[in-house]
Amino acid sequence: MDVVARLHHARKVDFRKARRLGKNEGLFVWQRGCQQSQIVSASEWALLPAQITVRVIRFTATIRGFRARRITLVTTLLDAELYPAEQLVALYARRWRLELCLRDLKTTMGMEQLRCKTPAMAEKELLTYLVAHNLIRCVIAETVARYQVDLERVSFKGSVDAVRQYGDAIGRARNQKMRRQLWEDLLLNLARDLVRYRPNRREPRAVKHRPKPYPLLNRPRHQFVEISHRSRYWKGRPRNYRGLN
Repeated sequence: MDVVARLHHARKVDFRKARRLGKNEGLFVWQRGCQQSQIVSASEWALLPAQITVRVIRFTATIRGFRARRITLVTTLLDAELYPAEQLVALYARRWRLELCLRDLKTTMGMEQLRCKTPAMAEKELLTYLVAHNLIRCVIAETVARYQVDLERVSFKGSVDAVRQYGDAIGRARNQKMRRQLWEDLLLNLARDLVRYRPNRREPRAVKHRPKPYPLLNRPRHQFVEISHRSRYWKGRPRNYRGLN
């Protein structure tokens, strides 16, 4: 399995000791450490090679409105002609899509809090969410393949809403021809309803809604004692709560 990742801050890079492939780009030979890693077993550690050749790329990330940053990447894709440095840098820049996919799964689809109480049922609930997420992604992929639109501009939330609406209509269709027509309409509407092109859009880790001045339900309902002045004695309120509003 090949990897493209950011170089660990504790590992120093001196391109004078590398086999140069270009400016701020070269091949290094890394030796396996003497101390066994804690995340692998002794048998797995013994199977690791004594050394490995990696490719290190250093570039400067410049985004309008932000301070320029020097970033160093390490990858096992060693062929500079087959895998140009510019493409690897663009691939690393897409890493935020993983965070957005997790947000789609947890926030948009509602997987932040699991309702089941036993481990077996919680696993089934997780698998159900993953199946639904893969279904939406397959619909988006078919839309992109059919109408040649940009994958990044197909709205996940819009796709979820459209699949819900069209799913009921397709289930009530009288014959296969009507179901096929509704499916084509679904893909066409997803291709038409694209989000704006927003390169380098900032996605802050922040909550939109303000917390409400209510105590936490941290005990069974028959044991819970409600405070009459809830807005004054809310235990979960931060010290700078008034500043947040």
